[in-house]
Amino acid sequence: MSDGDLPVRESLVLPSRELHWRFSRASGPGGQGVNTTDSRVELSFDLARSPSVPEHLRERALSRLAHRLTDGVLTIVAAENRSQLRNRDAARERLASALRGATAADPPKRRPTKPSAGAKRRRLDAKTRRGQIKRLRSRPDD
Repeated sequence: MSDGDLPVRESLVLPSRELHWRFSRASGPGGQGVNTTDSRVELSFDLARSPSVPEHLRERALSRLAHRLTDGVLTIVAAENRSQLRNRDAARERLASALRGATAADPPKRRPTKPSAGAKRRRLDAKTRRGQIKRLRSRPDD
C-alpha cells in the first residue's frame, strides 16, 4: 500500500492510480484569495470498472449507490474549506465513508416472534380498563 492509497475496509484498499482528481475555484469563504486559488476538489472513482474492488462488494455497492453514480463513476465534491489540502482530505474521507457504508453486509434478518400469553392478557386488560373509563365519561342512562 503506497501513501496515496485509500483504505476503505480491511478487505478493500483503493490504489491511488484509480482515484481521479479535478480542482477548480470554489465559492464561499476566502476573500479575494477565493478568486485565485483552485481549492474546490472533485474526487472521482470508477466503481463499475475498478479491478481492485472484489466482485461481490462491487455488485452490492453499485446497487446501493445507484442514485449517486454517473456511468458507474462515484464523484465526491469538497469545497467547504479554504485550503485545497483540507478539501482533498475531506473528499478522501467522504469517498471512503460512502464505500464503507455501501459495501457493508446486510443486517441479520429479523426472526419473527409472537407475543407471550401474559403480554396478550395485559393488552386485553388494558383495553377493558380504557373502555370502562370511557363508559364512565358518558351520560348516565335514565
